[in-house]
Amino acid sequence: REVWVAEVIPVVLITLLLVLSFRAFRFSNLAYGLMAFWLFWHTIGGHYTFAHVPYEWLSLLGDGRNHFDRIGHFSIGFYAFAMAEWLLRRKLCGLKLAITFSIFFVMSIAAGYEIIEWWYAVAEGGDAGIEFLGSQGDIWDAQKDMLADTLGAITALIIYLIARPDLKQR
Repeated sequence: REVWVAEVIPVVLITLLLVLSFRAFRFSNLAYGLMAFWLFWHTIGGHYTFAHVPYEWLSLLGDGRNHFDRIGHFSIGFYAFAMAEWLLRRKLCGLKLAITFSIFFVMSIAAGYEIIEWWYAVAEGGDAGIEFLGSQGDIWDAQKDMLADTLGAITALIIYLIARPDLKQR
């Protein structure tokens, strides 16, 4: 139960932030859809703990690892789309800086979350700490997770450049 609570806290916080900010700033439907993907994925992962989500077909590489967690990290990158949209529609910077800042925003969140995972694993210890960490025996798990976050951000920003919701709002 303690792992589920720890995993669900970010989902609740982001959902509350999106609900409370809806009147002040409404993102495009595509941005909400991309953000919702992570919210749903992370909720499922928190329910089972990421390493134990019953999706055996996600052991794609034959390495015995459940890659549900990596897809979750990839989808964190989708928040780069919303960040770029917010920066550009608020006219806080130009396109190049918005894209750059959005990638760095996701990378910062990714690194911060890996530090929180490490801290929680040390503080909680035992099975709960190991389950929350979710490394599944991979010593490079944190680095691969941050790479997945970054690749998700790059993918989301390519989608952003194609859709350009900031231009459609004018």
